[in-house]
Amino acid sequence: MKTEITLPGKVKYILEKLRENGYEAYAVGGCIRDSLMGRLPEDWDITTSAKPLQVKALFSRTIDTGLQHGTVTVMLKSEGFEVTTYRIDGAYEDARHPKEVSFTQNLMEDLKRRDFTINAMAYNEQDGLVDAFDGMEDLKRGVIRCVGHPAERFCEDALRILRAVRFGAQLDFEIEENTKNAIKELAATLDKISRERIQTELVKLLVSPHPERMREMYELGISGVILPEFDVMMQTPQNHIHHCYSVGEHTIHAMEHVPSDKVLRLAMLFHDLAKPVCRTTDENGTDHFHGHPDRSAVMAHQIFRRLKFDRDTMDRVCALVRWHDYNPVLSEAKVRRAITKTGVEQYPGIFAVKRADILAQSMYMRREKLDYVDAYEKMYDQIMEKGDCLTLKQLAVSGRDLLELGVPQGKQIGGILKQLLEQVVEDPEKNQRTCLMELAGRIISQL
Repeated sequence: MKTEITLPGKVKYILEKLRENGYEAYAVGGCIRDSLMGRLPEDWDITTSAKPLQVKALFSRTIDTGLQHGTVTVMLKSEGFEVTTYRIDGAYEDARHPKEVSFTQNLMEDLKRRDFTINAMAYNEQDGLVDAFDGMEDLKRGVIRCVGHPAERFCEDALRILRAVRFGAQLDFEIEENTKNAIKELAATLDKISRERIQTELVKLLVSPHPERMREMYELGISGVILPEFDVMMQTPQNHIHHCYSVGEHTIHAMEHVPSDKVLRLAMLFHDLAKPVCRTTDENGTDHFHGHPDRSAVMAHQIFRRLKFDRDTMDRVCALVRWHDYNPVLSEAKVRRAITKTGVEQYPGIFAVKRADILAQSMYMRREKLDYVDAYEKMYDQIMEKGDCLTLKQLAVSGRDLLELGVPQGKQIGGILKQLLEQVVEDPEKNQRTCLMELAGRIISQL
């Protein structure tokens, strides 16, 4: 772990400019943490004794990011750096934002209001590392620990509860015991946090190197507040020869087996979402989950709406969830039909989803299942390499051609084009304008 920090030139320029004009200034927070760990910081934040208007007076281009909270963004060419005045937060009334803030000339007052010790360190080249809360030691030990009393920090901002687990997942750190106990006591206060903020933290955890920290979310009572469906999954067994885990544990293992991609990790989180509500047990004690892919997609859609996800992510994930258990017969015609049915945009991601699902099941027939996916993907690759027509856009005719045949503008055109696509998917050689116009003429004559 590095003990010295090399500041970027633009950061040094801002710090020096402030210092030359009689103000204290330090790089602070996550950029110091990441630098000490040998990681490349995404952003560089600066804290200073200068008040916002004093900062604005020193730099030619600034943006009033949040003057009431002391933050000005200094623009150097096209790059922005947040410069925030040392501050003391007033009373928190919504478990997220202070009612008011007051500026201070004391760096320590500013640092002690921060969330975790590893994020409460400051640095400049004159004073070196300022570490009043043993953040460096916690970095060495791999520990997430609140600054001061954990309950106070979480009561100030409940989102810190989620951030503790998320940092643990990103850094592979453990949450310190007192901090963990405070999370258990105050997890319910997450209900006051905006859905958008919860979504952001959840996604960061899922795409981290340790998505299995969802288990910690369950154990600490967090998922019960932000994603209660996951708790039900953790409590639902799968008594079946193909499985060796509960639905929730299977889900966690499946997430570990897909790349660190937002859509794929979300797809694995939700692929068996409806198993608890679809579960039936036969006379032999074997569990069955008939219809769970479609039902899971519906439930995932509801969660996406609740957590304010964007439409594109919602549509892509829900499609993968709906089709994750669909296994076409491996002939070129049937695979082409499967690609068209499920959507070309779901490939090749669907193969990663299928493999992850299999690798999180029991060993029963694992080799055969994986061989099937390999063969499926190989056939898909061959189809794509040949450039076979799989979508309406790839048809050798368009709606304009059908208008020329006398088909009136409207839904009928779309219906005929879909019938033509079905013919072409079955036999790619038919994707020629002359052939398709002839087929269209026959369809029209039967209307």
